[in-house]
Amino acid sequence: MPLLDEVRASCAEIAPSARSVQIDVERLGDVRPGPPPVLDPQAHYLEGPRDEVVSYLVTLDAINFGSGWFPTLRKRAGCSGYFTVAAALADHFRQHGPWSAAELGELDASELGAVLGQEPRHELMALYARALRDLGAFLGERTPTELVDGCGGSAERLAESLAAGMPFFNDRGFYKRAQITANDLALAGVAAFDDLDRLTIFADNVVPHVLRMDGVLSYSAELAARIDAGEPLPPGQEEREIRACALHACEQIAGGLGVPPRILDVWLWNRGREPRYKAVPRHRTRSVFY
Repeated sequence: MPLLDEVRASCAEIAPSARSVQIDVERLGDVRPGPPPVLDPQAHYLEGPRDEVVSYLVTLDAINFGSGWFPTLRKRAGCSGYFTVAAALADHFRQHGPWSAAELGELDASELGAVLGQEPRHELMALYARALRDLGAFLGERTPTELVDGCGGSAERLAESLAAGMPFFNDRGFYKRAQITANDLALAGVAAFDDLDRLTIFADNVVPHVLRMDGVLSYSAELAARIDAGEPLPPGQEEREIRACALHACEQIAGGLGVPPRILDVWLWNRGREPRYKAVPRHRTRSVFY
């Protein structure tokens, strides 16, 4: 089954039988549109030559995970965990340019911790270093631009390639980071994909939180209490139900609004940065997939 069909089928199967999460169909139309999606030009390296911007985004999305650890990171002033990592990596690219595939293959937690402004012994730095070594091995003799251009203008083909080539992208049933890589490249204007609008939302912990706050998703009393108390959720059934119900609901919302799910995702993700959403705990799972 093609990757995007697999994601939709998997979530459509999980959502109706979910035990801890429910979709309130009556509230599906209550989600308000947002501004057009863009990448922040300060937090992201977007001003360089195409090859360098492609390399930056492929590198960033190789480590675009760790939300379960974000409360323990040293954050830049006014920045979330994601924007702390994105901006630190952007600063490195502006000063030193991209790593070659061979250099990626030799990165360790100590070097990466220094680049990202984090404690090298932090668990996430070791995982990030492994992810970038995987990227170096996956690229081999190719540049990131050759990888992207070799997908023939297909976002799905790029996602399938990333998911098959690197374990931390192999997010079965969701493929969040494999999909978001194509979307980021398109938003940056450095790649074009004929099937971009077939992407689903990028299932993480922000969009479900926004949908819960907006009344579209409801959690069982036990699950809600644990999340509200800040307890981490282990990888497994509950967090998969949360992500699957969010994705399945967004398929219906996007259809009703007449927008691609990837656009709806950015609207909701940006809304999740607003104070009223950040004031309430969201689920945290220590996962390499989001």
